[in-house]
Amino acid sequence: MELHLIRHPKPDIPPGVCYGQRDIGLAEPAAAVAERLRPLLPADYALHASPLMRARLLADELGAAQLDERLKEIHFGDWEGQPFDSLGSALDGWSRDPLGFRAPGGESAREMSARVLHWLDALLAAAPPQPVVVVAHGGPLRVIAGHLLGLPAERWLGLDFACGQVTRLDVESWGAVLKWFNR
Repeated sequence: MELHLIRHPKPDIPPGVCYGQRDIGLAEPAAAVAERLRPLLPADYALHASPLMRARLLADELGAAQLDERLKEIHFGDWEGQPFDSLGSALDGWSRDPLGFRAPGGESAREMSARVLHWLDALLAAAPPQPVVVVAHGGPLRVIAGHLLGLPAERWLGLDFACGQVTRLDVESWGAVLKWFNR
C-alpha cells in the first residue's frame, strides 16, 4: 500500500502556545497548500483525516475524506491555549516521561498512540487496493510512521513532520519503506 502522510497547514495560533486538540483555523489558505501538494499525490486515493478544522480544511480541498476521531492530535487538557512559557515547572514531568506524562485533563502520548494504532490496524486489515492519503497532526503521524518503520516509541519524537508537507511510505507485508519525507 502506498501511504501518504500530510500534516495540516500552519495553524493560526501564536508560536509557543500549546494547542493540542483545540479547533483552530489556518494561517495559510488550505486551497493553496492542496494545490502545492497535489502533484506529489497519486491520481486516485482513499482519503482519511482528523476532524479537527486545521486538518479537515485541507482534506476538503483534496477530496471527500473519511473523518476519524482517532486521528486527532494529543489532548493536552488544561494546557491547551496556554503559552508553554507559562507552564513553568509543570513541563518537567513531561520532559522526564514524554510517553507516560498526562497534562491535567488530557491524555498521555501512550494513550494517543493506542488510539492511532487502533485506526492503523483497522486500515491495514482492510487492505485498501488504492493508495491512502492521511491528513492529520504531528503526533498521530509520528505514531503511524514510527510504528510502520519499526522504531521504538521513544524515537518517534525524532520524526518532525512539517506543516503543509507530505511524506510517503510504501507498506508491504514484510514492513515499510520510507520513500520520501516532508516534501
